[in-house]
Amino acid sequence: MNWEQLLSLKRQGDTSKRLRVEQDDTRLGFEVDYDRIIFSSAFRSLQDKTQVIPLSKTDFVHTRLTHSLEVSVVGRSLGRLVGKKIIEKYPYLKEIHGYHMNDFGAIVAAASLAHDIGNPPFGHSGEKAIGEYFSIGNGQKYRNQLTDKQWQDLIDFEGNANGFSVLTASRPGIEGGLRISYATLGAFMKYPKESLPKKPTNNIADKKYGFFQSDKLFFEEVAKDMGMIANKSGDDIGFERHPLAYLVEAADDICYTIIDFEDGINLGLVSEDFALEYLINLVKDNIGVSKYKSLTTKEDRISYLRALAIGTLINDAVNVFVENEEAILAGNFPYALTDKSKYKAQMNDIIKLSVDKIYQSREVIEKEIVGYQIIQTLLDKFITAFNNKYEGTASNYDKLILKMLPEKHHLDKTNLYERLLHICHYVSLLTDGNALELYETIQGQKKR
Repeated sequence: MNWEQLLSLKRQGDTSKRLRVEQDDTRLGFEVDYDRIIFSSAFRSLQDKTQVIPLSKTDFVHTRLTHSLEVSVVGRSLGRLVGKKIIEKYPYLKEIHGYHMNDFGAIVAAASLAHDIGNPPFGHSGEKAIGEYFSIGNGQKYRNQLTDKQWQDLIDFEGNANGFSVLTASRPGIEGGLRISYATLGAFMKYPKESLPKKPTNNIADKKYGFFQSDKLFFEEVAKDMGMIANKSGDDIGFERHPLAYLVEAADDICYTIIDFEDGINLGLVSEDFALEYLINLVKDNIGVSKYKSLTTKEDRISYLRALAIGTLINDAVNVFVENEEAILAGNFPYALTDKSKYKAQMNDIIKLSVDKIYQSREVIEKEIVGYQIIQTLLDKFITAFNNKYEGTASNYDKLILKMLPEKHHLDKTNLYERLLHICHYVSLLTDGNALELYETIQGQKKR
């Protein structure tokens, strides 16, 4: 892979190449990506979607929106620091093509901003609830009418693939969705493969999948246009990662490791003594002892250590990327950057404590159980009504259910797979609160 091709400003529907030297630096294309994402309704809905605690009313707990904003800030720093090194190594990128180190930061920031845009309500249990509706729930009846890959898309419903669809799917009058640049889409695509074969190798890019069958043709176009390296054969589609996807992943890894941990501390799920010990182990080489001793509140001490930890991990991830840049371009780096971090042991200790004390806390488990019931009920009601309407057998109840669908989701889908995926997509875009309210309405439980 080569950087000039990877830093593509092309957008869906373009018929000619967009050159960096011709860009208006006051309105750079990669920055337009960021703006389009942040003004989208799908991004806005993240303000009421779970990061750690579903349906939390606590003001200091992160939502998907605050998490995404923080990941984009970390991503921008990673991108700029790497961009500086890349421009120094390949000066022609600036001298001939006009690229700047901030371009790398803008691409990674935009992709990082969107990294959770396809996640359903109620956290990762929302993905599992959708998948299990088909694998062990009422959706099993559709199995024999779908191809193996279409079925796998549904039983392993994946927020990353859904996010690609959010960013790129067309609807009447809006071709290409948000029309994000290919470079930003490439950085967004952490798992550039289809749902089957499942985890064919230990390559980090094969851990999950990154697009639905309905988006396959455009995904292939984006990957091939940027010269991403194909790594599957026959009818299977898969590629080595766009190099900047490693930085998006690192930004997310850094934030959820440190900031979810901070949420657990603020909620009282992790004791301050434990927290301070774990964070100090991570930043002991950089801590200012006199500064730390001057802080009198738990919140200030945790915030100071959190900032130090994030800065430490950013610099480490940049070093790992730069040291392995040639292997990454050759498609020979099958790891996450944090897998090769010199702080991997300390990060794993924090993650293990977070799993024990936060992700498996009673409050989280209780609310995820509620989320399962909500999502599977909504899927069942809307899929049944949507299919009955297509088949001309809709009851009056089905027609009432479909009146709850927003206007933009009233699309004709003649293919069963696309109808099922369309309703999954609709449910995935609901906020935790919207999903709960809709469920209570349908169940006749809504208080007037």
